[in-house]
Amino acid sequence: MKKIKIIVLILFWGQLALAQTDMKNMPGMQAQQPVTYTCPMHPEIHAAKPGNCPKCGMKLVKEKPKAAVKKSGDMMMPVKDTLKKAGDMNGMKMDRKKSGSAPQKTGSMTMPLKEPGKKAGDVDGSQMEGMKMDDQNPTAAASKDAKANLGPIKTLVSQTPPHTVRYDLYVADTIVNYGGKPKRAIAVNGSIPMPTLTFTEGDTAEIYVHNQLKEETSLHWHGLFLPNRYDGVPNMTQMPIMPGETHLYKFPIRQHGTHWYHSHTGLQEQIGMYGAFIMNKRQEWDIPTLPVVLSDWTNMNPKGVERSLHAASDWFAIQKGSTQSYLEAIRSGHFKTKVANEWKRMNAMDVSDVYYDKFLVNGKNQNEQPQYKAGDKVRLRIANGGASSYFWLKYAGGKMTVVATDGNDVEPVEVDRLIIAVSETYDVVVTIPENKSYEFLVTPEDRTKSASLWLGSGPKVYAGKMPKLKYFAGMKMMNDMMDMNGNMVQMEGMNMQNQIMDMNTVMYPEITGEEKPKAEDKKSSMPGMQMPNDNSMAGMNMAADNSDMVTLNYNMLRDPHKTTLPKGPTRELKFDLTGNMNRYVWTLDNKTVSESDKILIRKGENLRIILYNNSMMRHPMHLHGHDFRVLNGQGENAPMKNVIDIMPMEKDTIEFAASEAGGDWFFHCHILYHMMSGMGRVFSYENSPPNPDVPDPKLAQRRLFWDDQMPHLMGRIGLESNGSDGQVMLGSTRWKASTMWHLGTDAMMGYESETMIGRYIGRNQWLYPYVGFDYHYKKFNPDEKNIFGSDYRNLFGQVSNKENRHTVVAGIAYTLPMLFVADARIDGNGKLRFQLGREDVPVTQRLRFNIMVNTDKEYAAGLRYIFTKYFSLSTHYDSDMGLGGGLTLTY
Repeated sequence: MKKIKIIVLILFWGQLALAQTDMKNMPGMQAQQPVTYTCPMHPEIHAAKPGNCPKCGMKLVKEKPKAAVKKSGDMMMPVKDTLKKAGDMNGMKMDRKKSGSAPQKTGSMTMPLKEPGKKAGDVDGSQMEGMKMDDQNPTAAASKDAKANLGPIKTLVSQTPPHTVRYDLYVADTIVNYGGKPKRAIAVNGSIPMPTLTFTEGDTAEIYVHNQLKEETSLHWHGLFLPNRYDGVPNMTQMPIMPGETHLYKFPIRQHGTHWYHSHTGLQEQIGMYGAFIMNKRQEWDIPTLPVVLSDWTNMNPKGVERSLHAASDWFAIQKGSTQSYLEAIRSGHFKTKVANEWKRMNAMDVSDVYYDKFLVNGKNQNEQPQYKAGDKVRLRIANGGASSYFWLKYAGGKMTVVATDGNDVEPVEVDRLIIAVSETYDVVVTIPENKSYEFLVTPEDRTKSASLWLGSGPKVYAGKMPKLKYFAGMKMMNDMMDMNGNMVQMEGMNMQNQIMDMNTVMYPEITGEEKPKAEDKKSSMPGMQMPNDNSMAGMNMAADNSDMVTLNYNMLRDPHKTTLPKGPTRELKFDLTGNMNRYVWTLDNKTVSESDKILIRKGENLRIILYNNSMMRHPMHLHGHDFRVLNGQGENAPMKNVIDIMPMEKDTIEFAASEAGGDWFFHCHILYHMMSGMGRVFSYENSPPNPDVPDPKLAQRRLFWDDQMPHLMGRIGLESNGSDGQVMLGSTRWKASTMWHLGTDAMMGYESETMIGRYIGRNQWLYPYVGFDYHYKKFNPDEKNIFGSDYRNLFGQVSNKENRHTVVAGIAYTLPMLFVADARIDGNGKLRFQLGREDVPVTQRLRFNIMVNTDKEYAAGLRYIFTKYFSLSTHYDSDMGLGGGLTLTY
């Protein structure tokens, strides 16, 4: 009996110990892990307390709790992420189609997929002996899962034999009211966007363009393989289509996929000349398909936009709320950041150049497509036809499956969002979960406005607006990435290629949190609980941002077939993408198209191009007539594209086979205003036969070069109570001619003008040597008050001769840190003058300050409050003219 009691006692204590162990393993009963912090840009940084990253200064965020591991025999298996979505319960099996990260099965075991974008060969969790996971390629593994979620899709074989497909396109002026005002636009067949042109592989395109405008035009077939004479670049592959003329483009359809077409003449693309160009396979997917053309619209005349950009006007920043003035910097605790930014001679941080009044999806801001029902899969053939806008794409109905880019198939990959560069195309498949209307949200990179495509009918389900960018955070990071010479300097541990790490990521509140987060509501529901998207208010997504959000990058793209180039000699070319925001000059290796020679290539050779973005803007580089491989770690399955988005500080490598019969092929940045400023090159096949559509090549070249050589008129005229002061300039890529004046209301205040012409030197154009003529007349004023005393002699002891000065001058102006301009000159009488000044110091969002002082004992300071693009309320004090106030006209 005693032995029985001992056995029972042992069993009792054993069961008690097991129960305690089980309780420890129950959800919520585990020992709480210590909270640690890391940098989103530098995951190797770990800290026990919140603070800033020692490498980039970015705010540290909480690290995710590490997943526990369970033993199964000798094998270590990672369990599911402890951060589950709202509604998922421990112990309950998640529907694979609804789960954020679907598992990959191997035998009877389940392994979580590796995070897309990691290097090939990395494996999450433990390395399990004898188990193979698609050769340990994470993209291939993710693709397999995406295919499974996509499910089987039937195909439809075209029963129509290849034939000639004719389109007649009538290009004409029209009036639209996209931005609240009637404005001129260009429509084709009465439509904006232009009509969708549809073909099947093997067809022949026969397209007649009838120019009913009062100006010349052209059409370029973006991404198509076609005879060079039909590529549609005026003054390069053809002469412009003149008013009243009809031009025929005829070429075989040698490929498939989503492409687009647009005007390549001047700035016509900005005001309506863009449309979808779809080439179907002979055997195509049998699911609903919708061409989606994205675009941006401005009420301003595009020529005015271009001129404003060259004039360095910050009116667009005022409209977008991105001025980053000193008052805004002080309020947000970024005064030092602002000073450091200007010390390195940089302007305010921005992600786009132009303010747009409206963004459009197939010509509408809100585009309804109610024909889709629950369970439908819809293929969206998306083309970014915007002149200069990148767009973020999000879908309220779940993940998007990317299946093609730039007309080329890729292994399916599921993402929560993607950014589509100017002129890129993507094919994505989305599912309509229920009989509701799901928002496909299109947001420009600067997040000023948005456009929406609504898929399905019923209650609206919103995708959730993207929060405002944190400009000062981006400015701080940019300061760390740029040296005093204006060169980008890569930071340690940052992998800057193929969009893996966006240097602007610090500006995204959805990743790094708000700059000044609001205090958490203590009355909120239990931790981890959130309102689902379906219950969101109009335009408001009440669901917390998913920390596991998957954003597409180029490393995730994998061609389903081998894309290695044919055997042949390989030549390597390197280009630095360079530019100047102040004067808006964009170049390759600091040369515009007109300043560089054609790059001769030979048929049969392979070209490898290394591109390094040494500027503060992203650039979508497009190659005409060829696809290129993007070297992204996918080896023989590198994706094929014709546009590559290169972010600041990135270095990317592409390669293509010179396989065309001949001709000149344009390679350029596809931001319209960058291209028109000269950012491009021309690849020219050696020994090409003459182009019958370009009878006078020399004339054509002069006209082509005029695009980036064209001078732009700009100026500022002040009309105040003490007289008028101002400046009018005519500036081109390197040259500037200007006239400056100070005209008092009487002779004692004086009349002065300086006319100069000079050339900017260097990539940053900080150095400006000039020659000119100086005229100054001022009647002697015995009551003159000057803080330096009499201005009869200058600070060097030389006679100023301000009473009657008319002489030639020569000098050099140089931009100093803090954006002050130092100007040293000598005139025809041997008199020296040194001047220091700065225009447009941003005090507040609309208030600008200017100051000037020189060795002629002249000084001035003033304020200008900007009301509209053209008019400001201004006041200034001048040592000659005294105090005055009035209006300033800016052009």
